Amino acid sequence: MINQAISSLRVGRGTVRRFRQSGSWGMRYSGLTGSGFHVVLRGSGWLVSDGAPPVALQPGDVVLIPSGADHGLSHAPRTLRGLPQVALNLDQPPAGPADFEFLCGAYRLDHGQVHPYLMLMPDLLVVSMDYERSPALRSVVSLLDDDASQVQPGTGVSRSAILDLMLVHVLRQWMEDEASKSRRPISDPAIAAVLRRIHDSPQTPWTVSRLSESVDMSRVAFTRRFTSVVGKPPMTYLRGWRLSCAARLLRETDASLAAIARQIGYSTEFAFAGAFRREYGMSPGRFRHSNGAPNQQV
Repeated sequence: MINQAISSLRVGRGTVRRFRQSGSWGMRYSGLTGSGFHVVLRGSGWLVSDGAPPVALQPGDVVLIPSGADHGLSHAPRTLRGLPQVALNLDQPPAGPADFEFLCGAYRLDHGQVHPYLMLMPDLLVVSMDYERSPALRSVVSLLDDDASQVQPGTGVSRSAILDLMLVHVLRQWMEDEASKSRRPISDPAIAAVLRRIHDSPQTPWTVSRLSESVDMSRVAFTRRFTSVVGKPPMTYLRGWRLSCAARLLRETDASLAAIARQIGYSTEFAFAGAFRREYGMSPGRFRHSNGAPNQQV
Protein backbone atom coordinates (compact mmCIF):
# COMPACT_ATOMS: atom_id res chain seq x y z
CA MET A 1 0.00 0.00 0.00
CA ILE A 2 2.65 2.51 1.04
CA ASN A 3 5.00 1.65 -1.79
CA GLN A 4 2.20 1.94 -4.36
CA ALA A 5 1.33 5.40 -3.08
CA ILE A 6 4.95 6.55 -3.09
CA SER A 7 5.58 5.05 -6.53
CA SER A 8 2.73 7.18 -7.86
CA LEU A 9 4.56 10.28 -6.62
CA ARG A 10 7.75 9.52 -8.55
CA VAL A 11 6.22 10.90 -11.75
CA GLY A 12 6.67 14.29 -10.11
CA ARG A 13 9.70 16.41 -9.28
CA GLY A 14 11.46 15.67 -6.02
CA THR A 15 12.71 18.73 -4.15
CA VAL A 16 14.55 19.21 -0.85
CA ARG A 17 15.36 22.55 0.79
CA ARG A 18 16.85 23.55 4.13
CA PHE A 19 15.42 26.63 5.86
CA ARG A 20 16.95 28.66 8.69
CA GLN A 21 14.77 31.26 10.40
CA SER A 22 15.40 33.64 13.30
CA GLY A 23 13.48 36.35 15.12
CA SER A 24 9.93 37.00 13.96
CA TRP A 25 9.26 34.81 10.94
CA GLY A 26 6.49 32.92 9.16
CA MET A 27 5.74 31.33 5.78
CA ARG A 28 2.73 29.89 4.00
CA TYR A 29 2.82 26.85 1.72
CA SER A 30 -0.06 26.70 -0.76
CA GLY A 31 -0.86 25.41 -4.21
CA LEU A 32 1.11 22.15 -3.94
CA THR A 33 -0.15 19.30 -6.08
CA GLY A 34 1.64 16.35 -4.55
CA SER A 35 2.93 15.31 -1.14
CA GLY A 36 5.51 16.83 1.16
CA PHE A 37 6.94 17.01 4.65
CA HIS A 38 8.95 19.21 7.02
CA VAL A 39 11.56 17.82 9.41
CA VAL A 40 12.35 20.05 12.40
CA LEU A 41 16.11 20.02 13.06
CA ARG A 42 16.54 22.81 15.61
CA GLY A 43 14.43 25.15 17.73
CA SER A 44 10.69 25.36 18.22
CA GLY A 45 7.92 26.69 16.00
CA TRP A 46 4.26 26.32 15.14
CA LEU A 47 2.29 24.55 12.41
CA VAL A 48 -0.59 26.75 11.23
CA SER A 49 -3.62 25.71 9.19
CA ASP A 50 -7.22 26.73 8.53
CA GLY A 51 -9.86 25.13 10.68
CA ALA A 52 -7.54 23.72 13.36
CA PRO A 53 -5.61 25.15 16.33
CA PRO A 54 -1.86 25.81 15.83
CA VAL A 55 0.36 22.86 16.75
CA ALA A 56 3.69 23.31 18.59
CA LEU A 57 6.72 21.77 16.86
CA GLN A 58 9.96 20.56 18.45
CA PRO A 59 13.20 19.02 17.08
CA GLY A 60 12.49 15.56 15.70
CA ASP A 61 8.90 16.37 14.72
CA VAL A 62 7.89 15.68 11.13
CA VAL A 63 4.95 17.46 9.52
CA LEU A 64 3.51 15.26 6.77
CA ILE A 65 1.33 16.79 4.06
CA PRO A 66 -0.09 13.72 2.26
CA SER A 67 -2.08 15.53 -0.44
CA GLY A 68 -0.74 19.07 -0.59
CA ALA A 69 -3.02 20.86 1.90
CA ASP A 70 -2.34 24.56 2.45
CA HIS A 71 -0.49 25.24 5.70
CA GLY A 72 2.13 27.47 7.28
CA LEU A 73 5.02 27.53 9.73
CA SER A 74 5.67 30.38 12.13
CA HIS A 75 7.64 31.47 15.19
CA ALA A 76 4.34 31.95 17.06
CA PRO A 77 0.66 30.98 16.70
CA ARG A 78 -0.85 33.03 13.87
CA THR A 79 -3.58 32.80 11.25
CA LEU A 80 -2.66 31.16 7.97
CA ARG A 81 -3.99 34.13 6.04
CA GLY A 82 -1.50 36.44 7.75
CA LEU A 83 1.59 34.51 6.64
CA PRO A 84 3.55 35.43 3.48
CA GLN A 85 3.87 32.83 0.72
CA VAL A 86 7.17 30.96 0.97
CA ALA A 87 9.85 31.94 -1.58
CA LEU A 88 11.22 28.76 -3.15
CA ASN A 89 14.35 30.17 -4.77
CA LEU A 90 17.61 28.31 -5.27
CA ASP A 91 19.68 30.48 -2.94
CA GLN A 92 21.20 28.68 0.01
CA PRO A 93 20.17 29.97 3.47
CA PRO A 94 22.80 31.89 5.44
CA ALA A 95 25.37 29.72 7.17
CA GLY A 96 25.45 29.36 10.95
CA PRO A 97 22.86 28.41 13.56
CA ALA A 98 19.40 29.93 13.58
CA ASP A 99 16.43 29.96 15.97
CA PHE A 100 14.51 27.44 13.86
CA GLU A 101 15.94 25.09 11.23
CA PHE A 102 14.04 22.54 9.18
CA LEU A 103 14.16 20.49 6.01
CA CYS A 104 11.35 20.73 3.48
CA GLY A 105 10.90 17.83 1.05
CA ALA A 106 8.21 17.33 -1.58
CA TYR A 107 7.13 15.51 -4.69
CA ARG A 108 5.46 18.01 -7.00
CA LEU A 109 3.06 16.53 -9.56
CA ASP A 110 2.76 18.55 -12.75
CA HIS A 111 0.06 16.18 -14.04
CA GLY A 112 -2.21 13.62 -12.42
CA GLN A 113 -3.58 13.27 -8.93
CA VAL A 114 -2.29 12.21 -5.54
CA HIS A 115 -2.75 8.49 -4.83
CA PRO A 116 -6.16 7.63 -3.27
CA TYR A 117 -4.49 6.17 -0.16
CA LEU A 118 -2.82 9.52 0.54
CA MET A 119 -6.04 11.40 -0.23
CA LEU A 120 -7.83 9.37 2.47
CA MET A 121 -5.36 10.44 5.16
CA PRO A 122 -5.78 13.58 7.30
CA ASP A 123 -4.68 16.79 5.57
CA LEU A 124 -1.81 17.40 8.00
CA LEU A 125 -0.04 14.98 10.34
CA VAL A 126 2.59 15.65 12.99
CA VAL A 127 4.71 12.60 13.83
CA SER A 128 7.31 12.74 16.59
CA MET A 129 9.89 10.35 15.18
CA ASP A 130 11.12 7.60 17.49
CA TYR A 131 14.79 7.16 16.60
CA GLU A 132 15.12 4.25 19.01
CA ARG A 133 12.38 2.41 17.15
CA SER A 134 13.79 3.42 13.74
CA PRO A 135 17.54 4.08 14.20
CA ALA A 136 18.10 4.17 10.42
CA LEU A 137 15.97 7.30 10.26
CA ARG A 138 18.84 9.42 11.62
CA SER A 139 20.87 8.44 8.58
CA VAL A 140 17.96 9.23 6.25
CA VAL A 141 17.57 12.71 7.74
CA SER A 142 21.33 13.27 7.47
CA LEU A 143 21.28 12.23 3.81
CA LEU A 144 18.39 14.61 3.16
CA ASP A 145 20.31 17.42 4.81
CA ASP A 146 23.38 16.68 2.68
CA ASP A 147 21.23 16.55 -0.45
CA ALA A 148 19.64 19.92 0.36
CA SER A 149 23.02 21.62 0.76
CA GLN A 150 24.72 20.57 -2.47
CA VAL A 151 23.97 20.20 -6.16
CA GLN A 152 26.06 17.71 -8.13
CA PRO A 153 25.63 15.05 -10.86
CA GLY A 154 23.27 12.26 -9.83
CA THR A 155 21.56 14.32 -7.15
CA GLY A 156 18.14 13.93 -8.76
CA VAL A 157 18.34 10.13 -8.72
CA SER A 158 19.56 9.88 -5.13
CA ARG A 159 17.06 12.50 -3.98
CA SER A 160 14.07 10.42 -5.06
CA ALA A 161 15.41 7.39 -3.21
CA ILE A 162 15.97 9.40 -0.01
CA LEU A 163 12.55 11.04 -0.24
CA ASP A 164 11.04 7.56 -0.62
CA LEU A 165 12.82 6.32 2.51
CA MET A 166 11.72 9.32 4.53
CA LEU A 167 8.08 8.97 3.52
CA VAL A 168 8.09 5.23 4.23
CA HIS A 169 9.51 5.71 7.73
CA VAL A 170 7.06 8.49 8.60
CA LEU A 171 4.01 6.69 7.21
CA ARG A 172 4.93 3.45 8.98
CA GLN A 173 5.32 5.14 12.35
CA TRP A 174 2.08 7.06 11.89
CA MET A 175 0.17 3.85 11.10
CA GLU A 176 1.74 2.06 14.08
CA ASP A 177 0.84 4.96 16.37
CA GLU A 178 -2.74 5.06 15.07
CA ALA A 179 -3.11 1.29 15.50
CA SER A 180 -1.89 1.62 19.07
CA LYS A 181 -4.41 4.38 19.78
CA SER A 182 -7.29 2.41 18.29
CA ARG A 183 -6.50 -0.56 20.53
CA ARG A 184 -5.59 1.48 23.61
CA PRO A 185 -6.37 -0.12 26.97
CA ILE A 186 -9.89 0.60 28.23
CA SER A 187 -10.22 1.01 32.00
CA ASP A 188 -13.93 0.19 32.02
CA PRO A 189 -14.06 -3.65 32.23
CA ALA A 190 -17.55 -3.97 30.74
CA ILE A 191 -16.74 -1.82 27.70
CA ALA A 192 -13.36 -3.54 27.31
CA ALA A 193 -15.18 -6.90 27.18
CA VAL A 194 -17.55 -5.62 24.48
CA LEU A 195 -14.66 -4.27 22.41
CA ARG A 196 -12.92 -7.67 22.59
CA ARG A 197 -16.07 -9.33 21.29
CA ILE A 198 -16.35 -6.86 18.42
CA HIS A 199 -12.65 -7.11 17.51
CA ASP A 200 -12.53 -10.91 17.71
CA SER A 201 -15.82 -11.56 15.94
CA PRO A 202 -16.86 -8.77 13.54
CA GLN A 203 -18.93 -11.26 11.52
CA THR A 204 -21.35 -11.83 14.42
CA PRO A 205 -24.72 -10.11 13.83
CA TRP A 206 -24.27 -7.76 16.75
CA THR A 207 -27.04 -5.40 17.85
CA VAL A 208 -27.09 -2.89 20.69
CA SER A 209 -29.40 -5.24 22.59
CA ARG A 210 -27.12 -8.22 22.12
CA LEU A 211 -24.00 -6.28 23.14
CA SER A 212 -25.68 -4.74 26.19
CA GLU A 213 -27.02 -8.13 27.28
CA SER A 214 -23.52 -9.63 27.05
CA VAL A 215 -22.42 -7.34 29.90
CA ASP A 216 -25.75 -7.39 31.74
CA MET A 217 -26.65 -3.74 31.12
CA SER A 218 -29.73 -1.98 29.76
CA ARG A 219 -29.61 -0.67 26.20
CA VAL A 220 -29.77 2.97 27.29
CA ALA A 221 -27.13 2.66 30.02
CA PHE A 222 -24.85 0.63 27.78
CA THR A 223 -25.09 3.05 24.85
CA ARG A 224 -24.41 6.04 27.07
CA ARG A 225 -21.43 4.33 28.76
CA PHE A 226 -19.94 2.97 25.54
CA THR A 227 -20.17 6.36 23.83
CA SER A 228 -18.56 8.11 26.80
CA VAL A 229 -15.62 5.66 26.98
CA VAL A 230 -14.98 5.04 23.27
CA GLY A 231 -16.03 8.39 21.83
CA LYS A 232 -18.67 7.07 19.43
CA PRO A 233 -21.90 5.00 19.65
CA PRO A 234 -21.65 1.17 19.57
CA MET A 235 -23.04 0.66 16.08
CA THR A 236 -20.87 3.45 14.65
CA TYR A 237 -17.78 1.85 16.16
CA LEU A 238 -18.83 -1.61 14.95
CA ARG A 239 -19.35 -0.36 11.39
CA GLY A 240 -15.97 1.40 11.37
CA TRP A 241 -14.20 -1.70 12.71
CA ARG A 242 -15.85 -3.99 10.14
CA LEU A 243 -14.92 -1.71 7.25
CA SER A 244 -11.37 -1.30 8.54
CA CYS A 245 -11.07 -5.10 8.54
CA ALA A 246 -12.50 -5.13 5.02
CA ALA A 247 -9.94 -2.58 3.81
CA ARG A 248 -7.13 -4.77 5.20
CA LEU A 249 -8.57 -7.87 3.49
CA LEU A 250 -8.87 -5.97 0.21
CA ARG A 251 -5.22 -4.94 0.43
CA GLU A 252 -3.74 -8.21 1.63
CA THR A 253 -5.86 -10.97 0.05
CA ASP A 254 -7.53 -11.87 -3.22
CA ALA A 255 -10.76 -12.93 -1.49
CA SER A 256 -13.92 -12.10 -3.39
CA LEU A 257 -16.11 -9.21 -2.29
CA ALA A 258 -18.84 -11.67 -1.30
CA ALA A 259 -16.38 -13.61 0.88
CA ILE A 260 -15.11 -10.43 2.54
CA ALA A 261 -18.68 -9.28 3.16
CA ARG A 262 -19.42 -12.55 5.01
CA GLN A 263 -16.18 -12.32 7.04
CA ILE A 264 -17.06 -8.89 8.41
CA GLY A 265 -20.75 -9.41 9.05
CA TYR A 266 -22.59 -8.11 5.97
CA SER A 267 -25.38 -10.29 4.63
CA THR A 268 -24.84 -9.34 1.00
CA GLU A 269 -22.05 -8.04 -1.22
CA PHE A 270 -24.32 -5.14 -2.21
CA ALA A 271 -24.80 -4.02 1.41
CA PHE A 272 -21.06 -4.26 2.05
CA ALA A 273 -20.17 -2.28 -1.10
CA GLY A 274 -22.61 0.48 -0.21
CA ALA A 275 -21.28 0.83 3.35
CA PHE A 276 -17.67 0.76 2.14
CA ARG A 277 -18.33 3.47 -0.45
CA ARG A 278 -19.92 5.73 2.16
CA GLU A 279 -16.96 5.26 4.52
CA TYR A 280 -14.06 5.47 2.04
CA GLY A 281 -15.54 7.45 -0.83
CA MET A 282 -14.91 4.70 -3.40
CA SER A 283 -16.06 1.18 -4.22
CA PRO A 284 -14.23 -1.84 -2.71
CA GLY A 285 -13.04 -2.86 -6.17
CA ARG A 286 -11.56 0.55 -6.89
CA PHE A 287 -9.94 0.65 -3.44
CA ARG A 288 -8.31 -2.74 -4.05
CA HIS A 289 -7.09 -1.72 -7.50
CA SER A 290 -5.73 1.64 -6.32
CA ASN A 291 -3.66 -0.02 -3.61
CA GLY A 292 -1.97 -2.59 -5.81
CA ALA A 293 -1.95 -6.37 -5.94
CA PRO A 294 -2.76 -8.52 -2.90
CA ASN A 295 0.03 -9.69 -0.63
CA GLN A 296 2.39 -6.98 -1.84
CA GLN A 297 5.05 -6.15 0.74
CA VAL A 298 6.08 -2.65 1.68
